[in-house]
Amino acid sequence: MIPISKTIIGEEEKRAVLEVLDSGMLAQGPKVAALEAAFAQTVRTKHAVATSSGTTALHVALLANGIGPGDEVITSPFTFIASVNSILYVGARPVFCDIDETTFNIDVRQLAKLITPRTKAIMPVHVYGQACDMDEIMAIARDRGLAVVEDAAQAIGTSYRGKSAGSFGTGCFSLYATKNIMSGEGGMITTDDDKIAELARTLRHHGMRRRYYHDVLGFNFRMTDLCAAIGIVQLGRLADITQRRRKNAAYLSEHIRTVRVPRSAPRGEHAWHQYTVRIEGGAARRDAAVANLTERGIGCGVFYPVPAHKQTHIRELGLGDMSLPVAERLSDEVFSLPVHPSLEQTDLETIVREVNAL
Repeated sequence: MIPISKTIIGEEEKRAVLEVLDSGMLAQGPKVAALEAAFAQTVRTKHAVATSSGTTALHVALLANGIGPGDEVITSPFTFIASVNSILYVGARPVFCDIDETTFNIDVRQLAKLITPRTKAIMPVHVYGQACDMDEIMAIARDRGLAVVEDAAQAIGTSYRGKSAGSFGTGCFSLYATKNIMSGEGGMITTDDDKIAELARTLRHHGMRRRYYHDVLGFNFRMTDLCAAIGIVQLGRLADITQRRRKNAAYLSEHIRTVRVPRSAPRGEHAWHQYTVRIEGGAARRDAAVANLTERGIGCGVFYPVPAHKQTHIRELGLGDMSLPVAERLSDEVFSLPVHPSLEQTDLETIVREVNAL
């Protein structure tokens, strides 16, 4: 079986974890600080604030931007549910904007009409590792006085017009085990805003600015040094990992003929967290294709079969009563193929052969 993803853990990661265990500094210690510094340098922001997951990064980032009960946040329905749940966690209301047919990202042409007096933020999702149209999004946000919280969970290594995803507004990254680089579990908030960074650090650590003095209601959203040690090693491999993913994606796009292959928008550089193709004919045909490929040893994933506004808890909250035709149609057509850096040339050839046999 050629897996849809493969976590690469080498001797360097193992040594890094053992060094932390031997040091006795296990929770939010020097390794977390070192990872934050390296991450900020990579994304080219002034600050990086580590958290326990990508979801908690989104949660804290929204709070640090002053988003709360009664506010509205415009986001994509074509995303992992953590994007939407984080808005609900702070008491705000998610407002869904349909997506672009080609990039799978939020359709900026529809953004302005969704803004109301209660809108306080836009949460663009750089889905699959493809950057949203950040020039348009930032222009709308500046014009309307809105915060921008970038869900860059899948977008480490992604850029837009030479600028890193996560460096436009407040960026939120995931370091979950299957991401392009990982720390086992973890998240990162990136920002150039001193006040947002300071509040994020306070919120992730029980609202403490100094030990046992709690200034605000905070959370236990800290990253461990064990996770940070893995993340530091992985971050050092980012350039190589990204290059190999791009090379693999280029090969697949050049040779696959039977399904619609994804395209990288010319305005940015895709990180290829997922290589997501489309097959017309609805969910039944897509699911049959996935089952066929799985039987033939090609690992596949469907990201995502149900758009966020159709999820049960969103509908029960009365937030899903709308038609978002592009997101709904693409949710029935998409499936992802292996693109990870562990693929050999023979693996790529096998993937192409089996997909073209559909």
